[in-house]
Amino acid sequence: MADAGGDLDLEAFRAEARGWLEANFPASLKGKGSVVLMEGRPADANLTVWKQRIGAKGWGTPSWPAEYGGGGLSPEAAQVLQQEMDRAGAFNPLTAGMGISMVGPTILDYGTEDQKRRHLPPICRGEVRWCIGYSEPGAGSDLAALQTKAVDAGDCWVVNGSKIWTSGAQWSDWCGCLVRTDPNARKHDGISFLLIDMRQPGVETRPIKLIAGASPFCETFFTDARAGKNEMLGALNNGWTVGKRLLQHERASQTGVLAGKDEPLQEIAKRYVGVDAEGRLADPDLRARLVRHLMEAKAHELTIARAQAEARGAHNPSAAASVLKNSATLVGQTRAELILEIMGAQGLGWEGEGFTAEELQAVRGWLSGKAVSIYGGSFEIQNNIIAKRILGLPDTTKSA
Repeated sequence: MADAGGDLDLEAFRAEARGWLEANFPASLKGKGSVVLMEGRPADANLTVWKQRIGAKGWGTPSWPAEYGGGGLSPEAAQVLQQEMDRAGAFNPLTAGMGISMVGPTILDYGTEDQKRRHLPPICRGEVRWCIGYSEPGAGSDLAALQTKAVDAGDCWVVNGSKIWTSGAQWSDWCGCLVRTDPNARKHDGISFLLIDMRQPGVETRPIKLIAGASPFCETFFTDARAGKNEMLGALNNGWTVGKRLLQHERASQTGVLAGKDEPLQEIAKRYVGVDAEGRLADPDLRARLVRHLMEAKAHELTIARAQAEARGAHNPSAAASVLKNSATLVGQTRAELILEIMGAQGLGWEGEGFTAEELQAVRGWLSGKAVSIYGGSFEIQNNIIAKRILGLPDTTKSA
């Protein structure tokens, strides 16, 4: 077979990927990605094995360069791999982390060779967890108003301040953090991007409990925390550009809510609602709304493919991610609502023996999915970006 990153026989690679998945993906995990990856669930031995296997293969980050621990696959080969994973009911156990979806791609864009070789291989193997230090109590939508400071102490940066809504901070080993390094500059110009070790004195996290029952978000406090001089990503006081690029990667990662292919919605509906004599869903109104949702989901997937093709080789922040982020939000939330309706009373469980793990996840997923309209840039903020940068509509707002 030819090099996976170059001239590749895609059908030969398809056979290789299919054979590898059959030999390495634990059958007990088939179609259970959304359940076994839930935070707070007991450790699953098969999930641990699957993480190790796919990480060692490099296929948790299939298109990342092989020299940094990735799979080195071309976009076409990576798409074939995803198709074969869908066919096998498999899922990528590493994509839930911010290292793969946000920090790693940004290090690939802006990192030094030393930063790439130190930070990327552990991300590819799923050995470290990352969080993002952006929002602050006084800097949410107006992120550039952030006040967490990093002071040059000669051999390192000393960081003081606080962040909020820091997803996964209590479990993280590292944080990609926006800090103010020049308090006298205009607010967008005095910001830098630091990579901060979370396992050090001076870093405290306090989980924030949410309505879905989990605590994925934290308050994070830095008190004389330190970051090495070699841990600044991008140039000094150029963190706003780096930070915007990371947000583009975040929004792009949120467009893939349909990836991973849990059980098809129509199969869930057949099981709970039943079918008529002709094999159709017994509820004609639900059938019509389900078809409309599946059409919208397919249109979303095709738009992702088109945007990816158009974006190849581009390294500047793009407004396309805003379109896809809002589209993914609508499709994902509609799916969650339809699942609850389909399950009926079984989709309203919170705990107890009368519900399966999938049913309990359905109601938690519905509740937690409401936050997708807010995090990563709110639905309204994305609409503003679309209006100004794509449609060219006049900016009627005033900003600093």
